[in-house]
Amino acid sequence: MGIEEWKGQEATIKVDYHKCVGRGECVDVCPSSVYELNDNKAVPVNINGCIQCCSCVASCPEHAIEHSACL
Repeated sequence: MGIEEWKGQEATIKVDYHKCVGRGECVDVCPSSVYELNDNKAVPVNINGCIQCCSCVASCPEHAIEHSACL
C-alpha cells in the first residue's frame, strides 16, 4: 500500500498508507462522516459528503492526508 487517491465531485483526497497508523482522528473530527477506518487505515468512504473544512488534514498527527481544498 502506498498513496491511495479518491476523486469526488468537488474534492480529491489522498491518503499515504505508509504514514497512516489508524489512530482515527480524521474519523472523529470530520463533521460529514467522510472517513472510516478499514484495516486500521483511513478511507474516505463518503467523499461526496465532504464540506472541505480541512479538519481531517489538520487533525492527522502523521500528516498522511492530502486534500485538494487544503493546500
